[in-house]
Amino acid sequence: MDSNNSAGRAYIGSFTSAGGRGITVAAVDEETGALTVLGATDAVPDPSYLALGRGTGPGGAVLYAVSETEKGAAVALDVSGDVPRPLGEPRPVDGNGPTHLALAAGHVVTANYGSGSVTVLPVLADGALGAAGCVLAHEGGGPVVERQEGPHAHQVLPDPSGNWVLSVDLGTDSVRICVLDPDTGKLRLHGETVLRAGTGPRHLAFHPAGGHAYVLNELEPTVTVCRWDAAAGVLEAVGETSVLPEEARGGAAGPASYPSEVVVAHDGRFLWAANRGHDSISVLALDATGERASLVTTVSCGGHWPRDLALDPTGRRLYAANERSGNVSWFAVDPETGVPVPEGSLEAPAASCVIFA
Repeated sequence: MDSNNSAGRAYIGSFTSAGGRGITVAAVDEETGALTVLGATDAVPDPSYLALGRGTGPGGAVLYAVSETEKGAAVALDVSGDVPRPLGEPRPVDGNGPTHLALAAGHVVTANYGSGSVTVLPVLADGALGAAGCVLAHEGGGPVVERQEGPHAHQVLPDPSGNWVLSVDLGTDSVRICVLDPDTGKLRLHGETVLRAGTGPRHLAFHPAGGHAYVLNELEPTVTVCRWDAAAGVLEAVGETSVLPEEARGGAAGPASYPSEVVVAHDGRFLWAANRGHDSISVLALDATGERASLVTTVSCGGHWPRDLALDPTGRRLYAANERSGNVSWFAVDPETGVPVPEGSLEAPAASCVIFA
């Protein structure tokens, strides 16, 4: 493979503190979906989540990573070769335990779980990061005292229109809608949608048509279906569906399950959720409006403790990053039923996420 071509590549984040390689670069076989390791770097401590952007350097691609540490940071990396190289210096996020990041309006935005805040860092001309220009602190808590003693921002992402930035907070049972000024890098709170108390929202994914969003809850194995009004910047919860069958919902009936990631099919017909503990991938069917979700089945994730789930760019394969079994497994998606069929696995110690070029 041409080392200056990032097409057909996957990037795997992992916890270096638990024996992970850090950031692994893998080639993706277009025919089989198989991953082959090309190189890795442990230059970033605990790079638990990654996002891909563009720069002006060789190859053009720039990888961004959070460093999920007590003194959290965000890092830009040149991925024109097989081994990622830091681009510029790591930038403190002025918060701790950053778990997620996204690109929005010429900036990188991080969700800082430990401090319950969101940080905005400018992307410079060459793709490197500038110093944090804004930190927006969340406030509040929830009824699950051991997990919701305060705010815990878990994910941040732009909406499909690009006009809003949403942050999902497990600690406050809510999703905040913000406006990001592309010129100043300032983030302003526009509104907040409060979900059912104690559900612990973790991650959110949009329907490809843009009018609905699906919030996956960690403290209860459910997904909350929401209407999204991009013109007004309003998120409205309209329903909630279990991602596990009744007999697998924990308590006396079985082990506790902590859903981690939600993914929506490119054609909007299916939704998948990863379940840690139950170690499964849930398949939910979406109706034509996108407003009704129904559980179809669950299948094994191909490992233990699936922290992340991702579709490849074609939408034909689903990949699970299984943190505690230390592997990334991949599945062919049945186009008629949405059910993932296992195809293979790659060793990846302490895997935390996988993204595609």
